[in-house]
Amino acid sequence: MSRIRISSGKTVFEAELRDTPTVSALLAALPFASSAQTWGAEVYFAAPVEAKLEPDAQQVVEPGTVCYWVEGSSLALPFGPTPASKQSEPRLATRCNILGKLVGDPRRLADVRAGDRIKVEKA
Repeated sequence: MSRIRISSGKTVFEAELRDTPTVSALLAALPFASSAQTWGAEVYFAAPVEAKLEPDAQQVVEPGTVCYWVEGSSLALPFGPTPASKQSEPRLATRCNILGKLVGDPRRLADVRAGDRIKVEKA
């Protein structure tokens, strides 16, 4: 299982990744930096990765799931409800590829603000 580090200022996470075609593309693109965006309790940011929707893509996920939003070429890190949520679950804008899971409390993502710099690298 591969691991990456996602950092924005003092907010640092490691993520355990699955073995999928999108994860392979992500690992090949490392390291990279991007600018954070927020959507409810979700942080997302552009990633230099091209991928197709995978068969097990999901729209409703657990907090801390590392997702790849195909239509937006972005990593999405939900940690709570989004504007699309029907209850308290993290609901992504559309179905996204599931890449893995953040290690630690994903609610720390609330410290990341729109416009903050995010760096993604191998752990």
